[in-house]
Amino acid sequence: MIHVDSVSFGYNPKKLLFENLSVKLHPGHIYGLLGKNGAGKSSLLRNMAGLLFPTAGKIEVNGYEPRKRQPAFLQDFFLIPEEIYLPAVTVEKYIATLAPFYPKFNEAQFRGYLQEFEIPEGNMITDLSYGQKKKILIGFGLATNTKYLIMDEPTNGLDIPCKAQFRKLVSAALDAHRVILISTHQVRDLDNLIDSIIILEDSKILLHHSLDTISEKLRFATLVTTEDDSRVVYSEPSLKGYTVVMENWEQEDSRVDLERLFNAVMNNPGRIRKIFHEP
Repeated sequence: MIHVDSVSFGYNPKKLLFENLSVKLHPGHIYGLLGKNGAGKSSLLRNMAGLLFPTAGKIEVNGYEPRKRQPAFLQDFFLIPEEIYLPAVTVEKYIATLAPFYPKFNEAQFRGYLQEFEIPEGNMITDLSYGQKKKILIGFGLATNTKYLIMDEPTNGLDIPCKAQFRKLVSAALDAHRVILISTHQVRDLDNLIDSIIILEDSKILLHHSLDTISEKLRFATLVTTEDDSRVVYSEPSLKGYTVVMENWEQEDSRVDLERLFNAVMNNPGRIRKIFHEP
């Protein structure tokens, strides 16, 4: 489990990115971390990885404090950063150099990912395109089979077919012992992938629930008009009237639309927190 306990952090002590932040991430789930640019998503991930340190509070990952960077922690934690810098070596050399740091690394699995992504293995990694480099790092991260796999904007640089491949491979890599956390501002890239969502804004978590809980509390629908409908939390014009996020008083089934949910939380945070009985 990843336990972020009352954590505060900022590059300037007078202006914190987040303050008194608490969240628990449990194995067997794929979490989506959403927020506007500058909300502190990448900084939170780097605190979890021990690359940055909280100014207050404590983080534990599987009982270890990331800031101590102990080998037992590092061999079971893999971070795919937003900005990637891969060495001027072949894939073969990359495997030989890095795989020994991850006891559960599966080379056959990694090579299967390379074939899936159509990555040529003989070239120097630095000669490949940005998208191909990103695929190599994603494939390697999945093949480490670490308990904790953290990805920061992993779909940047991927074309539409590759984003579909990414969703398929990540969902297949989840098991009951693994925590996968994906941070992105490209909300639609997480469709049909995540089962829980965390929305970070204004130095705090505005929403942290499973999609099942969200679909119980909110309904995603299209209405001809939104006038005099007190159930509506958020609406936007569409060809058929208005696409809306509304309170699910009638307990009707609907598919969670992540983009509309995010917009609802950003535009009407007080109402959302009240619906979910958040303080």
